Amino acid sequence: MKLPMSFDQAVDALKGALPIKETTAEVTRERAGPARLLMFGYLSYIILGWILLSLPLSHGETTVSALDNLFVAVSAVSTTGLSTVDIGTNYNFIGQIVILILIQFGGLGYMTLSSFAFLAIHTNMSETQEKTTRAAFPLPHDMTPAFFIRSVVFFTFATEIVGATALYVFFRLYGVEDALWSAIFHSISAFCTAGFALYSDSFMRFSDNTGILLVISALSIAGSMGFIIIADAVRRFAGRASHFGFTSKVILRMTTILIGFGTLLIFLAEPTVASLPPAERLLTSFFQAMTASTTVGFNTIDMSTISNAVIMVLLVLMVIGASPSGTGGGMKTTSFAALIALVRSTLKGRDSVRFFKRTVPDTQLNLAATTLCCYLGCICVALFILFLTEFGASFNALLFEAVSALGTVGLSHGITGDLSDLGKLTIIGLMIIGRLGVLTFGLALAIPDETREEESDNDLAI
Repeated sequence: MKLPMSFDQAVDALKGALPIKETTAEVTRERAGPARLLMFGYLSYIILGWILLSLPLSHGETTVSALDNLFVAVSAVSTTGLSTVDIGTNYNFIGQIVILILIQFGGLGYMTLSSFAFLAIHTNMSETQEKTTRAAFPLPHDMTPAFFIRSVVFFTFATEIVGATALYVFFRLYGVEDALWSAIFHSISAFCTAGFALYSDSFMRFSDNTGILLVISALSIAGSMGFIIIADAVRRFAGRASHFGFTSKVILRMTTILIGFGTLLIFLAEPTVASLPPAERLLTSFFQAMTASTTVGFNTIDMSTISNAVIMVLLVLMVIGASPSGTGGGMKTTSFAALIALVRSTLKGRDSVRFFKRTVPDTQLNLAATTLCCYLGCICVALFILFLTEFGASFNALLFEAVSALGTVGLSHGITGDLSDLGKLTIIGLMIIGRLGVLTFGLALAIPDETREEESDNDLAI
């Protein structure tokens, strides 16, 4: 007789994040060490990429400054897509290959490829590799890092090959020069939600090409929804699980809801798409909602001309961002879902927080609330600096730039190249924090508190 599922098995961490612990303190202490390793790992990628992009053999006819090379290296590793220079004209083929490699490594995550190579020789991962993998890709407690890593690498390369093949066909039909290289570059850039394009206008020239935009959308959504879903699917098809985990169900539903509502609002509220034929208007609205929600950062309309109402829609989608254990950034759909569940349960007077008829552990609620607070704190500090340094830019443009950088989205009002040196460094800092994740960044810098709680009056008026 099959035993009923235990409570721990039924409640995969909504954050998707961690093995369920008794207290938040235990969780944060366990992740602090791997978080620091991740931070130094990504910094090493950035420094190596900066050196390679600074070499003359990576440049075209124009010379790119050291700061701009650093900006592009950070943007590639963080899979953001913001750039102070046009990479299609300022970097030659070698430079573009370097950028693409940085995007691939940044999208897969620190130690993923090295861990995969290690698993090709050994059966299991080391304890340090497992902890770092769980810090980089928050996993449900019943999913092993070794299985997850193998699924990630195979799925990534298989999807990128299929995407590149489809894009090559559409690019050839459209008459794109160097269609093969363009297909490979944009397939990897889309799946890793990097948003780097070889064209100065992103994908505006393809705004009426349904095939290209749908392939880019499929790649971006596949990368942004996260590898937890892929690993769940592999386990299910292999007969190792009878259903998708709670985290996967939340990710699928939240991604559908966010992109769907975003598409509807842009379709109804954006004047620049109102004159388009209905089918093209719907496609354009969907693509812009998708590109903000998945944090891929491509665009088919001029971002500097969009209405304030749509700016608000895109800002919300960029802050929420993609899903955990994927290639996208942002606060994450599962953290947003946990906060929505908390608000709803509080207003209904419930003693426990439930989402989709499941109880959400307190640890995950604490992590979600901390993520939101850290996210808003980073935005406020960055905006304060940008307001002091970027006198010619509007409030909307600077807010959009900061949120886009921290969410590793890459959408911009066109002010990136005009930022001052301090402004560029501020955006660089946001992109690094965004790639690590604000929670991981905070854990990497925080010193665990070992002090005992005082037994005193602890009532706090709210």
